Amino acid sequence: MATERLLERKGSTSVDYPRPQFKRSEWIDLNGAWAFGFDPENRGESEGWQHGGFLKDEIKVPYVYQSAQSTVENKELHSIVWYERTFEWELTEKDVHLHFEAVDYLAKVWVNGQFAGSHEGGHTPFQMEIHSFLTDGENRITVRVEDENDVEQPIGKQSWKAENFLCWYTRTTGIWQSVWMEEVWTVYLEDVRMTPQVEDSAIQIEAQVKRHDHPVYVEAEVFFQGEWITTGGVWLKAHQRTAEMMLDVESDQADFRVFYWSPDEPNLYDVRFTVKDQDTVHDRVESYFGMRKIEVEDGRMLLNRETFYQKLILDQGYYGDALMTASFDEMKADLEKVKEMGFNGVRRHQTIADRRYMYLCDKLGLVMWAEMPSFFKFSKRSMKRMMDESREMIEKHVNHPSVIVYTLMNESWGVNEVYHRKDQQDFVNALYYQAKALDPTRLVVGNDGWEHTMTDILTIHDYNADADSMRESYRDKASFVDGSPSKTSRKQNYAKGYRYRGEPVMVSEYGGIAYGSSGGSDWGYGKRPESEEEVLNRLKALTSVIEETPYVQGFCYTQLTDVEQEVNGLLDHNHEYKFAPEKIKAIMAKQSDGFIFE
Repeated sequence: MATERLLERKGSTSVDYPRPQFKRSEWIDLNGAWAFGFDPENRGESEGWQHGGFLKDEIKVPYVYQSAQSTVENKELHSIVWYERTFEWELTEKDVHLHFEAVDYLAKVWVNGQFAGSHEGGHTPFQMEIHSFLTDGENRITVRVEDENDVEQPIGKQSWKAENFLCWYTRTTGIWQSVWMEEVWTVYLEDVRMTPQVEDSAIQIEAQVKRHDHPVYVEAEVFFQGEWITTGGVWLKAHQRTAEMMLDVESDQADFRVFYWSPDEPNLYDVRFTVKDQDTVHDRVESYFGMRKIEVEDGRMLLNRETFYQKLILDQGYYGDALMTASFDEMKADLEKVKEMGFNGVRRHQTIADRRYMYLCDKLGLVMWAEMPSFFKFSKRSMKRMMDESREMIEKHVNHPSVIVYTLMNESWGVNEVYHRKDQQDFVNALYYQAKALDPTRLVVGNDGWEHTMTDILTIHDYNADADSMRESYRDKASFVDGSPSKTSRKQNYAKGYRYRGEPVMVSEYGGIAYGSSGGSDWGYGKRPESEEEVLNRLKALTSVIEETPYVQGFCYTQLTDVEQEVNGLLDHNHEYKFAPEKIKAIMAKQSDGFIFE
């Protein structure tokens, strides 16, 4: 494979920029053709594959070898795979950061045969500083990935069996989100956390600066649609890592002091961070934030102190020939269809989305539930992996205004005995409290669907296809909240020892109406309708039951698209409409309970 000269690709501003909320001017896209190979006997390291020249096949990164887009398209289970690419580089005084947005599952990275670092976890980003490994001229990056796809890994909807089954799909192995590099000065802004303080019309900023051995100034300039709002800054002493500041973002141009973020008005403030001293600008980062607050009160969810009725759709993020990897344009098209069909949010189910997906939710105005992929066997090993990767999931989402809920477990997967086992209950609670400690500004669901322990929302999965029967299940709140209202799951709402404490109630999965064909063993919920009209009538009837139940605060319909053998999407396998979007929107037309100007 030819060595590529990357210097010419610095400073790109394309939509492929992998981290829109923390953007520097100089970055290099490493997606594209890489050398590739399987290692079925685990001989690679001992034979020195990390030093290059052993890989004879080719793959298109970031598509996994199981996908058609990768150009490999091999569905066999290969637990160890290798990647390699070479490039020309000219050394400067700047450091170089190598970024991987997601690699499933255990990645080890070498640069010019020298070990640069490793990462465990299939869905969260990681980076490493590689300047010390680079040379003038030709350089080589080599990656070894190990993915057993076992039930003690957080694998989400990837089948751990030889074939797909029920609602579990084709495996994902290796690099499946963007690989890229960026240049930074030795002193640089490592991380920023932005927490809106809506009641005070202020943004709280915590910025981490790395590698300064003298005082530096951290400055934040805030703008709204090009208009300057405010500037603030903090001096840091030598080796002091954290800069903290509170900036007043009140404006006379806003109707009510600040420009709030909501699905109806997804207002975003731009912010430019600069790290400098008396003589030198060390780093500059472009970012943004949204002024919004999500909370619960008296059984309701409030967005910016207004009752907020959620109309979500479940999105599993699968693409026919690309599996879990999507382009910016594909993600944008999906989310625009979500808006066009009348939904105001998405539940990203059993996978962790590309950062550009969250950016699009921020920009377009869709709330998002972020969800940790499940493991399927309870053990010390799986607990540790889940604690570690869920922490990284929160760090990835924390600045995005669209993200309002973290879902940590789903339907007791991996904690199958949580109803009565105290250790499994304690583990779900440990995940819940870790999330609350890391990010107290969002709502947290410990175990979505049933058998709740600690949770901020009572979420119920109910695939009852009969509207009259479903209505009867929710007629009396007092009688069902501590019971088992779903006639399809028959699971208790709460685990043994836990009871309803006044949480908002949501039907976080319903519908799942199968229509169309995958050409294989089609799968969906309930009796199969025979016409488009029958699908829409059932969707309207079931949605009306939920909307007309006054103490239910919203719903999530299953699902956005058909996925492999599962054909219950409102879009087909090609992500095209099955039904006229205006017909879906008419069904989803319930107004929010917020104040509306005529």
